[in-house]
Amino acid sequence: MSQQYFDSKLKIFALNSNRPLAEKIAETVGVPLGKTSVDRFSDGEIRINIEESIRGDNIFIIQSTSAPVNDNLMELLIMVDALRRASAGTINVVIPYYGYARQDRKARSREPITAKLVANMLQVDGVDRVVSLDLHAAQIQGFFDIPVDHLMGAPLLADYFIKEGFGSNDVVVSPDHGGVSRARALAEFLKAPIAIIDKRRPEANVAEIMNIIGDVEGKRCLMIDDMIDTAGTITLGAQALVDAGASEVYACCTHPVLSGPAIERIQKSPIKQLVVTDTIQLPKEKQLDKIKQVSVGPLIGDAIKRINEDKPVSPLFRNRFRGDKS
Repeated sequence: MSQQYFDSKLKIFALNSNRPLAEKIAETVGVPLGKTSVDRFSDGEIRINIEESIRGDNIFIIQSTSAPVNDNLMELLIMVDALRRASAGTINVVIPYYGYARQDRKARSREPITAKLVANMLQVDGVDRVVSLDLHAAQIQGFFDIPVDHLMGAPLLADYFIKEGFGSNDVVVSPDHGGVSRARALAEFLKAPIAIIDKRRPEANVAEIMNIIGDVEGKRCLMIDDMIDTAGTITLGAQALVDAGASEVYACCTHPVLSGPAIERIQKSPIKQLVVTDTIQLPKEKQLDKIKQVSVGPLIGDAIKRINEDKPVSPLFRNRFRGDKS
């Protein structure tokens, strides 16, 4: 375990969505996970009990709102209510994967904006700060009237691929126009050029590849996205790159949602390796040989220590490859 962190007022609690990640975060910070029980009444209602005093403490709750999304979201809301009623000093919610983020605007008539709805629920519940990683749309930060620390996954993924020998001779590919800034961030770390897949999406979870903007012939390509859900976009994109002459195709994302036919599609696709983080816990049936998972635990743990000490979080990314975290 990391060196013990000498701040008795800092406490970290884990709910049920991703306890292994919470344990890595707590180990990085150097504090034990707080004692709490999360179970259910006979009719399925969630029951939470905090089993230690938290009066006046600075609390960080670790909970991704991944599948089952509604259960995990309600767990989080109920936990915040319990902490507030137990006189916690500050309530900081760490949501590595922020669910309901894909509806961040009214794309058509009579649609809800669920990303804003969740933000409202958290604030009304009494949350003082939100920490999240690679929000589906960066402007979701503006849905909150409380501080939001938006951590980035690109430097972490870049660390992995640089160690694997990726660099200026490779091409970073965005699977759509909306992900260009994400691809550019990774490309800057790798000193590599970028390409863009121009696609048209006729309906939800269905993607039609149109053409590729950029030179990928004879190149090793690395596709990046914030999340992979049904894997339709990423696998069709990989095939399009191969058809355009790419020598090899790798892919990476921060949030491995991997629902429905995703695993089968990835297994059958020309993707040589898919690198994901552990913002969402992968069950055994989703752990393929070609899927490599890297942990965001140390990154989030360092961010928690900085937030608790009123230090800036940005140096975690700006100086990542120099080993300087001052």
